Amino acid sequence: MFVNKMPRYEILSQDAMQTLDRGWRRIVSELGIEFMKPEALDLFKAHGQRVEGDKVFFDPEFILEQVAKAPSEFDMQARNPDNNVHIGGDHMVFSSVYGPPFASRHGVRRDATLDDYQNFAKLAQSFKAIDSVGGVVAEPNDAPLDSRHLDMLYSTFTLTDKIFQGNVVSGVNARDTLAMSDIVFGSRESIEKTPVSIALINCNSPLRWDDRMLDAQFEYSAANQPVILTPFLLMGAMSPVSIPAALVQQIAESLSGIALSQLIRPGAPVVFGSFLSNIDMQSGSPQFGTPESAIGLLCTGQIARHFNLPFRTGGGLNSSQTVDAQAAYESLMTMLPTFLAGTNFVMHSAGWLEGGLVACYEKYIVDVQILEQLQHEFTPLEIDEESLAFGAHEEVGAGGHFLGAMHTMERFRTCFYRPFLSSSDNYERWTRLGARDTATRAGEIADKTIEEFEAPPMDESIREALAEFVTRRRAELGD
Repeated sequence: MFVNKMPRYEILSQDAMQTLDRGWRRIVSELGIEFMKPEALDLFKAHGQRVEGDKVFFDPEFILEQVAKAPSEFDMQARNPDNNVHIGGDHMVFSSVYGPPFASRHGVRRDATLDDYQNFAKLAQSFKAIDSVGGVVAEPNDAPLDSRHLDMLYSTFTLTDKIFQGNVVSGVNARDTLAMSDIVFGSRESIEKTPVSIALINCNSPLRWDDRMLDAQFEYSAANQPVILTPFLLMGAMSPVSIPAALVQQIAESLSGIALSQLIRPGAPVVFGSFLSNIDMQSGSPQFGTPESAIGLLCTGQIARHFNLPFRTGGGLNSSQTVDAQAAYESLMTMLPTFLAGTNFVMHSAGWLEGGLVACYEKYIVDVQILEQLQHEFTPLEIDEESLAFGAHEEVGAGGHFLGAMHTMERFRTCFYRPFLSSSDNYERWTRLGARDTATRAGEIADKTIEEFEAPPMDESIREALAEFVTRRRAELGD
């Protein structure tokens, strides 16, 4: 996994932080936050918070007391120990796109299938820059609704040996995720000691946590699996049209969810979540890769560090309908501040297209290329006497060239990062080889990677136990 040792880019002054602090305190105490699950309301009431209907009015100091119980950093175990990750501090974990109902391959947009999900799992397993297959990388619309989470989890466990995201559609699905994790990792004790899955719990912004998300949160936090408490903020729709207002709302929503996890299980790992962008004020459509989202992203990193919490934000977000220049520059507009902020868990790192509606094979490859280059760029430069290459100057002299110098010959294979997707051919050679653009080359790489994929080894008894569990649960669920 990548460790980002570069300085953080922080843009909020001390006065700005104090203003934001006053803002979130007013929201939680004066406006309150809705929790659409009686058990959550009972917990808050039992701990002295004022509850009216489904709304909790918080003492801000109570929230801070609970947040202080959450670990600032934690480890996660993968099926292959070489793929274990650390979340927090300088570490960055990159996960695939999450949630698209559609898939796109070779320019054809269609409903996503289980085969698509499995192919994206293969891509995630194949590239070192990706640390996690993710969760619902592509919604398998050809699988039964009530049991498709079983198909996805079985595919995840058998096709990858990296960490994954737990299913959050319902409490039932969360329990199935935990049960299958118990099989793979040996016991509930094992996964509680070192978590294996991380779950996205979205706030129904503004100011409401719905029952399905809360059902899943209760299951995962009770089992000591980390949850990412994420306000879903599109300025102009789910928050006011102001970056400071959105930040204040984000703090109030995320911290209130984190407080709940600490009541469920003190010390349970959590991640301060952020999904912050804006809508097009002409069409009302979501926009991604905007300057406003980049600013909000940089602020989020500073805010999360203020509360001593790991955080999630960023990714390869864009609004483009195809793999073109817009898809690339909007994605880089989001991914570059993701690195500058030192984001700890990055969802939607690869494959996001069309505002998150589409999981795209070609875009997945483009995003992996962007990730690799940024990871190289954000590796600190080592400067010592040897790196100054004084001897190369002595050898070449004034007016010469360094291509054939001994210093060059000894280092030419590794001295520069070599992109696997880019073309640096001259025009004539590029034309002679078919004038293949970036999307075409990316599609070829995706096809070749999937075709040559070999699943990581798995103990056959574990595979059989997983298959038996899926068969039994599918019958119990009526599918």
